[in-house]
Amino acid sequence: MKLFHCENCDLLAFFENRQCVKCGRAFAFDAESLNLKTLDKGSKLRVCENGLKYQVCNWAVPAEDPNPLCQSCRLTRVIPNLSQQGAVMAWGKLEAAKRRLVYGLLSLGLPVVAKTDDAADGLAFEFLADPPAPAAQPILTGHAHGVITINIAEANDAEREKRRLALGEAYRTLLGHFRHEVGHYYWDRLIAHSGRIDDFRILFGDERADYAAALKKHYDQGAAANWNDRFVSSYASSHPWEDWAETWAHYLHMVDALETAFASGLMLKPSRRNEPALNRVEPKGKFDDLINAWYPLTCLLNNLNRGVGLPDGYPFVLSAPVVDKLRFVHHVVTANKGKAAGDIEPPHSNSSAAAGRSASLQASRPRAVRNA
Repeated sequence: MKLFHCENCDLLAFFENRQCVKCGRAFAFDAESLNLKTLDKGSKLRVCENGLKYQVCNWAVPAEDPNPLCQSCRLTRVIPNLSQQGAVMAWGKLEAAKRRLVYGLLSLGLPVVAKTDDAADGLAFEFLADPPAPAAQPILTGHAHGVITINIAEANDAEREKRRLALGEAYRTLLGHFRHEVGHYYWDRLIAHSGRIDDFRILFGDERADYAAALKKHYDQGAAANWNDRFVSSYASSHPWEDWAETWAHYLHMVDALETAFASGLMLKPSRRNEPALNRVEPKGKFDDLINAWYPLTCLLNNLNRGVGLPDGYPFVLSAPVVDKLRFVHHVVTANKGKAAGDIEPPHSNSSAAAGRSASLQASRPRAVRNA
């Protein structure tokens, strides 16, 4: 994430800010310029209706646009039942995480198109709550045909931590869920019918393996003891589709964290040669620069967390095969940077591969939640 400044008084501002704490001017984030804009009388921008009515959004809408919602909020087609206690707060947390996701996708030059504009290949989000007990099945967090469903229980910090511990996960966040699930969406768009499918299978495995059976085996037996030799997480070892989604999410983590570090002017110049140094690089540039900067940044992050008594902020170890997979994601992203939504790949709506995975997810995913 970049750092921003008030256009009126130049005070430092942040992505989530709605108002300058010095001069009091209102802010709104403009998805077109990827910048936090100061709203004055006569501005060509206005605040998203979800921000005005519910205080859950700080993005802008062009003044002449008849749609009251911003680009990010237009992606959400089902919101929680706001009459239920805590629903507005949960919705706000979900939208905040989604806006960080959308910012990252836009800054990488990937097309972000709502299903209202492209029913076949667009993207949509549904934020749903478990039905009252003793209903049969809880809401599953997942992706199917461009629709990402998030169980709103994930917005409850205590509940999410409970599930993280129960599943033995090192990492679980709302933003991680969003980045993982959108990875499935972009697999359908960027890999399924592309010339990259053979390269994908060499690195990640053959995605035609039975998805439902693979997930059942993973939850019944757990991951292999040496999963971290080849995978970024234990869940990534369950099936090539999940390996891709976990690796995709990790790539987005890396790019955004490095952008934040460099926007803040962070550099590391250790006194010893064998200690990690961090020099400024372009996070969206060459992959080798990206990965070489990532190691010292995560070393610093973990040491800072330990210094204040917190768990490691980066509980991962990247093996050589994982780095190769991250490199592949980088090449896929940069190859499609700036392309229009209809140009990145042929439509996937009738894809037997995508349909098979979606059907398996809907029918037999044996859980109400998934590993971030």
